[in-house]
Amino acid sequence: MASNAQLELWHAEKVATQVSVAQAPNGIHYAMWGETRISEADMERLVGAVPATLSAALEHRAYYFVPLALADAEEVLIAPGYTVDLGDRAICHRNATFGSTEAVFLSTRLVEDRFGLAFEFFINVAHNFVEAAGVPESFASLVWAQAEAQVRGETSQDAWETRRRAQESRASQKGFDERLRNAYHESAFSDSLAIYMLALAVDFDYHDLREREYPLLAAPALAERLRHVAGLFPVNAGYEFQVLYRRKG
Repeated sequence: MASNAQLELWHAEKVATQVSVAQAPNGIHYAMWGETRISEADMERLVGAVPATLSAALEHRAYYFVPLALADAEEVLIAPGYTVDLGDRAICHRNATFGSTEAVFLSTRLVEDRFGLAFEFFINVAHNFVEAAGVPESFASLVWAQAEAQVRGETSQDAWETRRRAQESRASQKGFDERLRNAYHESAFSDSLAIYMLALAVDFDYHDLREREYPLLAAPALAERLRHVAGLFPVNAGYEFQVLYRRKG
């Protein structure tokens, strides 16, 4: 294993100038640099799962898959490989801006499997899409109707907390805070869009997404959200979307 002294840290902008950015058939811009331990075939399959209908909103985004993006510096620094010490200093992703390009550097060596990397990539894509294009009104209506019906659980800690605060606001004498409901819509949509893309790229069990701090959204409610997202953003050729409530065998 290489020592820290053998690994020269690169500034993110230097990495961006040294690597060729590819454009996938779905319009997503991406690149790999350093010892990522990801095959080109796996990378193409991962990036290709993003529905082409999302790409227009991500036109100025580029996703760089690198070994480690460090968290403990004001400037965005990238490690070309992995060491334990640098792993302790790294973060799942860091953002940088180069001219008109919004770059997202994703640490491939902080996750142990394809599932973890895929979800990190897709949640970034989902948040970037919401930032650029907002939340479809039809989806916002769906999730708020579910919340009003007291459907159990949510898709993330953020979605759970913003839903709770929005509903508490409605019940308070101070008046309803529309910003809280909008924050809930954004969080719930980002989660659902990411889970949808994850389902296209990786065969996984929904309970793999469970965290301790909040109850996971009831499976039928999530299925309703995912089918709605699939209707808005159809799968690309070569991918398939399906919801299985019970595995065979």
